[in-house]
Amino acid sequence: MAEALHVVKHPTGFYSAGATTLFASKYDQRFSYCLYVPSAHDPDGAPLPLAVLQHGTGRRGPQYRDNFADWAEKHGCMVLAPLFPAGIVDPDDLHNFKFLRYGDIRFDHALLAMVDEVGERFNVSAGRFLLHGFSGGGQFVHRFAYLHPDRLAGLSIGAPGRITYIDPSSQWWIGLKGFEAEFGCAPRVEELREVPVQMVVGSDDVETWEINNQGDTNWMDGADAHGVTRIDRLKALRDNFEDHGISVRFDVVPGVGHEPMAVLEPVKDFFASILTPRESS
Repeated sequence: MAEALHVVKHPTGFYSAGATTLFASKYDQRFSYCLYVPSAHDPDGAPLPLAVLQHGTGRRGPQYRDNFADWAEKHGCMVLAPLFPAGIVDPDDLHNFKFLRYGDIRFDHALLAMVDEVGERFNVSAGRFLLHGFSGGGQFVHRFAYLHPDRLAGLSIGAPGRITYIDPSSQWWIGLKGFEAEFGCAPRVEELREVPVQMVVGSDDVETWEINNQGDTNWMDGADAHGVTRIDRLKALRDNFEDHGISVRFDVVPGVGHEPMAVLEPVKDFFASILTPRESS
């Protein structure tokens, strides 16, 4: 029995495989991330693809990661779930990351730094990655795509309540007027045409109390110009993308409301179709 006490795994290796612990980002230790490292990972083998699952207001990163664990094993894909805590600078703020820039923080840069850090620590293809976000995460990911389409292998936009349309006549963040002043570069819409895009929402995602909150810090006049529900607004974004030459796979999940974990099956299917292209019938 005494000898059995010595049969232990090295802690560093144990917590860096499968569902990992949370790691502070070297870029900014206010932010952190967890991973799912599938058993296919081999430091000396072929680099694994990477899927990034961006949380929403509820900050459920580990739950997203755990939901994707079996999928990650099946497809040999590493999963990264960032954590951008609420209350950064302003203790009452919930929405800091959704608009990419908050004070002197650039959340798009923070995410890319995490991706690059994972690329340094693991044998993973970090140049281009799959990206999904739902609700507040859906807000983040479609705005991220206007800045960094060159880093995306696929983009899945889930039920954002506040949307930035490809509209140069409407002020940021409803449209792209002032985008260059905000971020120091023009939106890269033409490059986004080369990225596979999915939009996904539940058929019963019709509650509006959270997204029609005039006067709150995350409201802007005109946010409801394309509809009052997330379904209506996402359909408008689909039409807007397609009007600009960006093809969209649009998934409506039957019987599902505003439930992030309940829309993930079509997201997994979409990501799998990119990792393993299917023959057209």
